[in-house]
Order: sequence, then structure tokens, then C-alpha cells
Amino acid sequence: MPLLIKICGLKTPEALDVALESGADQVGFVFFGPSPRNLDLPTARTLGERVKGRAGKVALTVNATDDVLFDIVGTLKPDMLQLHGTEPPDRVVAVRTRFGLPVMKALPIAERGDLSPIRLYAHVADRLLFDARAPQDATRPGGLGKAFDWSLLTGVDIPIPYMLSGGLDANNVAEAIAVTRAPGVDVSSGVESKPGIKDPDKIRAFIRAARAADPLLLDASKIVGRA
Repeated sequence: MPLLIKICGLKTPEALDVALESGADQVGFVFFGPSPRNLDLPTARTLGERVKGRAGKVALTVNATDDVLFDIVGTLKPDMLQLHGTEPPDRVVAVRTRFGLPVMKALPIAERGDLSPIRLYAHVADRLLFDARAPQDATRPGGLGKAFDWSLLTGVDIPIPYMLSGGLDANNVAEAIAVTRAPGVDVSSGVESKPGIKDPDKIRAFIRAARAADPLLLDASKIVGRA
């Protein structure tokens, strides 16, 4: 299957249009107060309506309550919910059941032991997202521009679709794909001029680089990786 590309943390019509016109498969919208990419509901409604089916809409939340999710779902009408907090497996089940939407669960990765939750979430989530583990004093769990050691995923059995995130940009996405053979990539800070401000040229460059790297899924030897 073709590589899945997600541009996350979109806040303006201009940035959204660039992502859509450049061929993003998914566009992500953040609903988390501490994030510089946080959206209010009126803005989310405007951006959601602008997508017009050209890409899948993903709503990112962090340990959100049902009431918060209800407002987001009713406003954005997302195609998928991304749970980026410490939500346990039973919370993933509850969200999928309550809202009738696919759920992507983010897992923070820093060392081999961080991969053990895969077996727990693979049975309840529709997709996993591997992101770099945030520092202990961080105010948010992602979008920090930090990568993890991609070789940790080498040889790991991941029974459901997944995406790679954390510190990706146009310069390293080909290597990341070659090392991990990830079927999907997710970028936010790597296509920004400063936190929360998307750079149109960086969005275009990232999508071009990721698309060009897609065949490398079958031949990782073409890129010198970290493994």
C-alpha cells in the first residue's frame, strides 16, 4: 500500500490548503491547551469544512474527557481520533465504542522496553503512532521536534497499521522510512518556521521527500540508516 502521510498541528486555512494540495493523506488538528498548535472549536469547524473530503481529518487529544471529545467530534467531524496521552487500553475501547470512530493511539518511545505496550494496544486500537518520549518536565507529550532511535523498531512485530513520528523533517524522513519500514509518517514541528507556525515550503518538501522514499520500503539498503 502507498505510504500514508499526515501533516499535524494545522491552524490556518493557508497551511491546510498547502498540505491538501501537496497530497497529504491525513491532516491533523490539535485540541490540547498547552500546545502552540491548539485549536478553538470555531476555528476547527472552519478548517474541517475546508477539507471537503480531500484528506482524512484526525483530531488529536490528550487524556480528554467524553464531554470534550463530544464537542470536538460534533464540530470537526473527524475521520479518526488520536489519543496522545496516557489513555489505557480500556479507555481506547470506551472511546471507540462511544464515538464510533477509528482510534490511533500514540506510544512514547525512548528504549526497547517502551515497545511492550504494543501487544496491549494492538487489540483495541485501529492504528498505533510511535513518537519520541517527551522529557519528564515537558508540558506536552509530542510536537517537540525530537526523534527516537528508529532502530528500536527493527524486527518488531506490529500487527496493526502504524505511523512514525517525532523529529521528522524533509531531510531525514527517507532514512526513517528505510530504517523502520514504517507504512506511515506523521510530522508537525518538522514543517514549521517556529512552534505552531507552519512553513508552506517545508510542508511541500516533506511530502515530496516522503513520497520519493516510499519505494525504499522494499530496499532499505539505498539509504544509510542508524541500525
